[in-house]
Amino acid sequence: MTASISDLLLHWYDRHARALPWRVPPGKPRPDDSAFAYRVWLSEVMLQQTTVAAVKPYFEKFTATWPTVFDLSEASDDEIMAAWAGLGYYSRARNLVKCARQVAELGGFPETEADLRELPGLGAYTAAAIAAIAFDQRAVVVDANVERVVSRLFAIDEPLPGSRKVIRERADQITPSQRSGDFAQAMMDLGSSICTSKAPKCLLCPLASECEARTADPERLPVKPPKKAKPERVGEAYWIERDGRDGPEVWLVTRPEKGMLGGMRALPDDGWTARQDGKGSGSATEEGTALGSVRHTFTHAHLTLSVLRVHSEDPAGEGEWWPIERLDQAGLPTLFDKAARLAIASA
Repeated sequence: MTASISDLLLHWYDRHARALPWRVPPGKPRPDDSAFAYRVWLSEVMLQQTTVAAVKPYFEKFTATWPTVFDLSEASDDEIMAAWAGLGYYSRARNLVKCARQVAELGGFPETEADLRELPGLGAYTAAAIAAIAFDQRAVVVDANVERVVSRLFAIDEPLPGSRKVIRERADQITPSQRSGDFAQAMMDLGSSICTSKAPKCLLCPLASECEARTADPERLPVKPPKKAKPERVGEAYWIERDGRDGPEVWLVTRPEKGMLGGMRALPDDGWTARQDGKGSGSATEEGTALGSVRHTFTHAHLTLSVLRVHSEDPAGEGEWWPIERLDQAGLPTLFDKAARLAIASA
């Protein structure tokens, strides 16, 4: 059964593999240089909790700006955070900086799964994916797509996250010794295009003959616990504008390294946090003109952020005056980009 599943899937992948900018097509020789490992690593970090469509333009921008991990290691934190803006989950960007610099010190990426796990920001999945795809080592790669495929393939009824141990064991059983990188990518492609969360295309599936859940409502698998309602949070952001030498400028601050949107440029705010009720633990509400509000959803909470226009030539705290006409170059995260757009439209 093991050989049958891997052979069937790899045969399908050879004909139907997605063309992705970070991928080597099946049948083509895998590059041995560190540049390929860099592209695999960068794509895998970007793809964590993010869609392929959203990642493509960021990946192309990063690799054009910083073609190698050594180039990336020499970039400033501000440059990388600005380039990452809008992609979300900003702890990934902070770890990206740390990892690039550590890899540069090592002279290149380590090739074993265990050594890759020692790098900043690389968990079990990412380390396994890089080992398999970039270095052609046998590694068991399990992401959300693979969880879904394996749960259905073996009709695993235990709910997540408790089922993850048996899912990994089953994935290990079917991962071949040869072409494990292609096999991992084939599982991902199968999950994203055929064995989808809703309305799986079982008639087109190359593993249909081996799938234990095919005739027993595969869509119900994997079994997931009920979703908890996200709490509602509120806060305030302040648009502080002045007439600069070359045109209007807005006051921007850099958020603390630790915490929500850490290390990113942003509008000053009242200290809201997605982990507490109310308007946050920052300074008292500023007096200003209400411009409206924007809404944003984080992983653990919804936030409604009121935007106030505040008049001040000498704002308190550390920050910088930024030309409004070049605000798109500040790298504001999506939440504050929404707030800035609201303020500009209200001018």
